[in-house]
Amino acid sequence: MVHYLLCAVGSSGDVHPFVGLGHRLKQRGHRVTLITAGYFRKLAQDSGLEFYDTMPECDFHQLVNDPDLWHPTKGTKRVMQLAVRKSMEPTYRAIEQLYEPGSTRVVASSLAFGARVAQDKFDLPLVSVHLSPVLFRSEFEGPRLPKLLLHRGPRWFKRFQWWVADRCVIDPMICPWLNAFRKSVGLEPVQGIFRDWWHSPLRVLAMFPEWFAAKQPDWPAQTVLTGFPLYSEEGVTPMPQELDQFLCRGPAPIAFTPGSANIFGGKFFQAAADACQKLGKRGLLLTRFAEQIPKSLPQDVRHFDFAPFKQLLPRCEALVHHGGIGSLSQAMAAGIPQVIMPMGFDQIDNAHRVWRLGAGDSLFPSAFEGHRLASTLENLLRNPRTARACKELAHRISQEDSLARACDVIEAS
Repeated sequence: MVHYLLCAVGSSGDVHPFVGLGHRLKQRGHRVTLITAGYFRKLAQDSGLEFYDTMPECDFHQLVNDPDLWHPTKGTKRVMQLAVRKSMEPTYRAIEQLYEPGSTRVVASSLAFGARVAQDKFDLPLVSVHLSPVLFRSEFEGPRLPKLLLHRGPRWFKRFQWWVADRCVIDPMICPWLNAFRKSVGLEPVQGIFRDWWHSPLRVLAMFPEWFAAKQPDWPAQTVLTGFPLYSEEGVTPMPQELDQFLCRGPAPIAFTPGSANIFGGKFFQAAADACQKLGKRGLLLTRFAEQIPKSLPQDVRHFDFAPFKQLLPRCEALVHHGGIGSLSQAMAAGIPQVIMPMGFDQIDNAHRVWRLGAGDSLFPSAFEGHRLASTLENLLRNPRTARACKELAHRISQEDSLARACDVIEAS
């Protein structure tokens, strides 16, 4: 039996894949401890996993209450300051306390910097997990990021942009506090954080399929693509009975979510309600932060806190969301079209990939209004090419057991 320490930093979309992995590894006879923010303690324990808290719930709520978190260029810096930096030492100390040479292995998300520091310090086996293609840089097919042209132009131009980003933005933003902590535990300083360092030299899991984003020649050689993890609390958090009754009472509704950690979605939900009214469609507004929901809703538009997407989306007509990799992959698995309102992080790149596959479209926040959303949804729902593309993608995903594949790679690393 191996003791797996699963380290995750981020919101539900970042943590769910690790709960899914933990559940599968536990089924295979391993001991599993989830190391993440206290906000996810109940989910971990209800899933049968041991738990180690790296960030009190009050700090997690402070993080999501920052409006800059959703800014296309400021968001990354805020995440680094409020989540990555604060959780780095607690994650490191958790591993220092729990690690036993020969019987312990670590699986860490992209932003679990404390785990990478522990790998360098203790020479422990660690597998890095990257959930989105945007986390891999390339001089061939690069990601779409705000204010950069990494997806077009000659290779030298892409290489120059990455050099400028490293030298002028990324390393100055991270290296001072990261290297100060490394020095405190007896390690040499590092640089090229997003270029090299955050990839484990042992193994990197890219948790998306080749047809979504092909592995590029200059990605780390130790990278293995395993497919979308597709875990959404099924088997742990039940479908609300009232929601099930609503689904049974009429045609398939359109589901809307601006992201599990987004508490600034008032405009998003107002546009959702307006679009449903214009289209004569039923709608589901999904958020655990009910204060965002308009006080007056059309008769066939309802608010619910949460439902496992794996169970919910096959009973929906479409999904409108923020472009998180978890939401878009669940919509693909359900075979339904999607409209994405990308704000930052990996969302712009994800939205382009969905559009390229013919499975949806996008509206930026400045254009996200009821009439435009209604028109975009109507075009998708009436387009037979979109329906065929969604059906083909759902079939592809149904042929894969990506969590099993990921566990196989983790066990072999």
